[in-house]
Amino acid sequence: MGRVYFTRHGQTIWNVENKICGATDIALTPLGHEQAKQLGARILEEQLHIDEILYSPLVRAADTAKHIAEITGIPCCEEVRLIEQNFGMYESTPRDGADFREAKKQFVNHFESGETMLHLAQRIYNLLDELREQSGTKTCLLVAHNGISRVVHSYFYDMENEEYAAFGIKNCELREYEFI
Repeated sequence: MGRVYFTRHGQTIWNVENKICGATDIALTPLGHEQAKQLGARILEEQLHIDEILYSPLVRAADTAKHIAEITGIPCCEEVRLIEQNFGMYESTPRDGADFREAKKQFVNHFESGETMLHLAQRIYNLLDELREQSGTKTCLLVAHNGISRVVHSYFYDMENEEYAAFGIKNCELREYEFI
């Protein structure tokens, strides 16, 4: 069986401030850079078989991927489909805001100027379908965002809408998924 690994970028200042980053290009904090380096060391120490790192073009994910690549020697490549969802009017607002929590449950909501959950799922599912086809020959680490993590998780596991909307992972948390 093939597999894919996923991690969320390291910490950003907006993570610290509890703000929604979305498609806004926010840099890593010093701790975020350190988290990425520690994840690279863990991958090396655990001798995880990863052939390539694919990363979101946003600087927080790109820098995370590049730190991991420098430590592990794994080649990395930008993958535009891994960019975080554009949360429109909710960008830079509190992550735990009541309005946003409710809006996330509406999968065809553009958030007035953003991207729907269904459009996001389409591009991520298409990428995962391609990776599944290659899974016999290549294992990838995807370095992206919290919103992308819930779509990736939903590709492998059934989730109810509330569970999907609430799903998230920590900065530089590493998840492993197996293609069936």
